[in-house]
Amino acid sequence: MNETMTAALRGSMPALVTPFKGDAVDFDGFAAHVEWQIGQGSHGLVPVGTTGESPTLSHDEHYAVITACVEVAAKRVPVIAGCGSNDTRTALAHLAHAEKVGADAALIVVPYYNKPSQAGLIAHFTALHDATGLPIIIYNIPGRSVADMSVETMAELSRLPRIVGVKDATGNIARVAQQRLACGADFIQLSGNDDMALGFNAQGGVGAISVSANVAPALCAQMQEASLRGDHAAALAINDRLQPLHAALFADASPGPTKYALQRLGRMTPDVRLPIAPPSAAARAAVDAALVHAGLI
Repeated sequence: MNETMTAALRGSMPALVTPFKGDAVDFDGFAAHVEWQIGQGSHGLVPVGTTGESPTLSHDEHYAVITACVEVAAKRVPVIAGCGSNDTRTALAHLAHAEKVGADAALIVVPYYNKPSQAGLIAHFTALHDATGLPIIIYNIPGRSVADMSVETMAELSRLPRIVGVKDATGNIARVAQQRLACGADFIQLSGNDDMALGFNAQGGVGAISVSANVAPALCAQMQEASLRGDHAAALAINDRLQPLHAALFADASPGPTKYALQRLGRMTPDVRLPIAPPSAAARAAVDAALVHAGLI
């Protein structure tokens, strides 16, 4: 990816859901979702992350979703392909596919379940860096991966030319300033928590990889644009509209509530794959109320 595209890794970038019809990936529905996101002003697209139910996609499905996203986006906005795994060899295979089909960058989650040391994280990300020409965004989410990449480890990795940024879902907003000092002002920091996205930008962030943008793409894009141009009052007003939605989309196991919200907007079926179950009645009520509060229904 050229430097112009790297500079475009900012703003509101939905962590795309993967639509299903029953148990099959709905590729027509996915293409329509990508088109809608671009039309509504999303600044980038992130297929097959956690919100895309990547843990329950086969490798063939994973690759097909990335390919479809790249083809539909057609370089109108950057595609940051989810390529992470707790197995370095598998992550290398994912990365090779994403590069081959024309993704613009890769999102690599800190390996989960096997709890690597900081030295293991450095070795893992260095191996991936050395195997690709794609820019890599580290995804640090200790709530899911257990392992937490330290600021010092991130700083060391940031010296590699293709480790260009982080999706930070630590929930610790002080990390943004700490990472800015350790990794440099040009290191791209993206919030992984919608409810902290505005404050994240104030500390030096430049955008969010967003669950809520699946449902409210225009509002999320407008909030980011206002924040990044320094119009805090406008950003705050939009953020107030979105806060109940940020909470409601996690009122039950994600992405169940998000797909329910998209069904309510007439965008797709609410189908999810086990072990994700459909959202509870209480979660659905929270989503309904949040959609009303945001002015989406």
